[in-house]
Amino acid sequence: MKIILLQDVKGQGKKGDLLDVNEGYARNFLIKKGLAEAATATKINELNQRKTADEYHKREELKAMKALADEIKGKAFPVNIKVGQNGKVFGSVTAQDISDSLKAAGYDIDKKKIVLANPIKLVGDYDVTLKLAEGVSAKISVQVRGEE
Repeated sequence: MKIILLQDVKGQGKKGDLLDVNEGYARNFLIKKGLAEAATATKINELNQRKTADEYHKREELKAMKALADEIKGKAFPVNIKVGQNGKVFGSVTAQDISDSLKAAGYDIDKKKIVLANPIKLVGDYDVTLKLAEGVSAKISVQVRGEE
């Protein structure tokens, strides 16, 4: 019996997969528990259309991320942080601080996409990598400035 999975099923497949399983397993377990539905011609067509639309949206998002990477590459963003008398930073500059600086400049980039090799604990200019999408990254300059 052909079925379409509505949820991930361990050992069978992922959500949206079209499978051919035993009729008893499909009716008594998968369909009964709401993990799958019978694969009719209409449902298979809907599944194919959904997959095509998802691929299109992923391609469009990837194009948008590449455009953002080209636009933001090489730009400098200031980050102000409290410092002591000798120029030592209280704490360190975090990905959230850099994300806030990017938002102030008009770029809405999540802090999880900011890659810091080492914590920034001194005033100065640093190169930071942004991983915007799989295979799409950009280097920006972060200017850490002290304020007392």
